[in-house]
Amino acid sequence: MSVVLVAGFMTLLDVSIVNVALPSIKQSLALSAGGLQWVLSGYALTFGLLLVPAGRFGDARGRRNVFIAGLAAFTLASAAAGLATGALFLIVARLVQGAAAGVVNPQVSGLIQQLFAPAERGRPFGLLGATIGVSTAVGPLLGGLLIQFFGAAEGWRWIFYINLPIGIIAIVLAARWIPARPASPAPSSPAREPLDPVGVLLLGAGVVLLLLPLVEEREWAGSAKWLLVVAALGVLAGFVAWEYRFARRGTALVDLSLFRVRSYGLGALVGLFYFGGFTSIFFTYTLLLQSGLHYSALEAGLAITPFALGSAIAAAVGGRTVNRLGRPLVVAGLVLVGAGLGATVLALHLVPGHGAGFATALPLLVAGIGSGFVISPNQTLTLAEVPVERAGSAAAVLQTGQRIGTAIGIAAVGAVFFNRLAHHGGNWNLAFQASLLVTIGFVAVALAAATTDVLAARRKSASS
Repeated sequence: MSVVLVAGFMTLLDVSIVNVALPSIKQSLALSAGGLQWVLSGYALTFGLLLVPAGRFGDARGRRNVFIAGLAAFTLASAAAGLATGALFLIVARLVQGAAAGVVNPQVSGLIQQLFAPAERGRPFGLLGATIGVSTAVGPLLGGLLIQFFGAAEGWRWIFYINLPIGIIAIVLAARWIPARPASPAPSSPAREPLDPVGVLLLGAGVVLLLLPLVEEREWAGSAKWLLVVAALGVLAGFVAWEYRFARRGTALVDLSLFRVRSYGLGALVGLFYFGGFTSIFFTYTLLLQSGLHYSALEAGLAITPFALGSAIAAAVGGRTVNRLGRPLVVAGLVLVGAGLGATVLALHLVPGHGAGFATALPLLVAGIGSGFVISPNQTLTLAEVPVERAGSAAAVLQTGQRIGTAIGIAAVGAVFFNRLAHHGGNWNLAFQASLLVTIGFVAVALAAATTDVLAARRKSASS
């Protein structure tokens, strides 16, 4: 469990840690705005692309070896990113890094399903939720510390180098501690079943077509890019039709019948919209602090720390109580997140200057506590009724939805942020407040989905 959590932390950390290093990377490698966007978004693109195929492959061929292979690729790609001498070198390394992270992460959830009985999964999923929350929120702080210590010119390279000793140790310990798959699976086991290559290609094409205009939203001018979304919907419709057909003669890449299970379908919807709001906070708040209020990378990281602390503490508590409280815990968490973000808007209105980091500390702490009650409990409840042999691919579908939600959220919130920035004549504070209202809207949709699940459960209980 310790090994998979460390690996999960490392791969998710690289989603956010690069944010505060972008100015240093731009100066060191003379990257264009488009190049910087690819350094940031290319990771998320290939991350989302590999999740489902890797989860299915781990289910069928054994999760330990797939986990180790992905971890090795991630460690090597991190070394390459740190050694980058030019824009193309760094972008390719980041693409490989993201793909490797997409291989590792579904094995983490799959191994938890495999190693723990249903009644025991709350605590490990609580630790996983804390890992997700802390890795996302603490990334800017750790990045700021490294740049402060090693200097702006070389500090960004250590953001990638820090993965090397962690990755090597995790590979060695994974080989020793994570149980191997039985050597001779029965003929009916998933290891003997075809891996649905057509489904892999259709889903991969659909995810790329959907994510590409979202991650390039600010770089590709005009509205023609949104035709790719229409194409994505067509390809994904073809994928659904193929999966129904393939399921008649084998195990499909995605078990679509899972979405007929209320806890899984609504839980996936909660994850999609919550991550759309949750991760966009750090994107726009870092811009406000560094570009608008001229905070250093370290100061910007410290300003986000209250959210990370609240999320870590609440996730551990939520993991212990989720089996007793159920989905109402997620509803309470979403209410806290909405209240904390609303209070953040008020705090920035009352304290618009350089003291914004102090003024938002308490509201962000409240939002972080709420986030801790959302991420890990939602993951536990969503996967509770999933068969162990489908755990990796089911978790991967859930995470793919989260990656798509992240891309949609950053695109939507970023568009409002930059539109309001231009409208208000460069007033970063007002632009961030406007974008935060969009973030609250994403959280509200997630709250509606979680509340629907609670009410449906109560009606079912009353009728029985």
